[in-house]
Amino acid sequence: MAKFKLDDVDHQILDMLIDNTRVPFTDIAKKLVISAGTVHVRVKKMEEAGIIKGSSLTLDYKKLGYSFIAYVGVFLQKTSQTKFVLERINEIPYVTVAHITTGKFNVFCKIRARNTEHAKEVIFMIDDIEGVYRTETMISLEESINDKKRLMHSIFKHM
Repeated sequence: MAKFKLDDVDHQILDMLIDNTRVPFTDIAKKLVISAGTVHVRVKKMEEAGIIKGSSLTLDYKKLGYSFIAYVGVFLQKTSQTKFVLERINEIPYVTVAHITTGKFNVFCKIRARNTEHAKEVIFMIDDIEGVYRTETMISLEESINDKKRLMHSIFKHM
């Protein structure tokens, strides 16, 4: 894996790509007053170094009818069941994130649902997985912070 130090141009390229992963390299080049080839080469190097891992599309789940968000803490009967339980959780499409955790829960999940009734169905699906002892749910009233740039800018300051 290639190793190199990111410079200010790399930071600016990443900044623009975080805003819009589909922005053409020619647009980035124009804004930074460099060639599109330079942007391409730098992005390729960051991909090879593992700094950029693919790109993603951000959906507006509210517009798709999935505005209900809840977090579900999962308690397991035995920690040795973690892999099996995660495989079953992965089969539930409404679970969008799952973490193995320390502390109170063995697994912590984020779910998206159409409404409270649908969320209840999803939570019951998780409860019904063999090895799940019980769950504890927290409803998200509002996503107040979801800023991918703040951490990146802080990291750049300390590099």
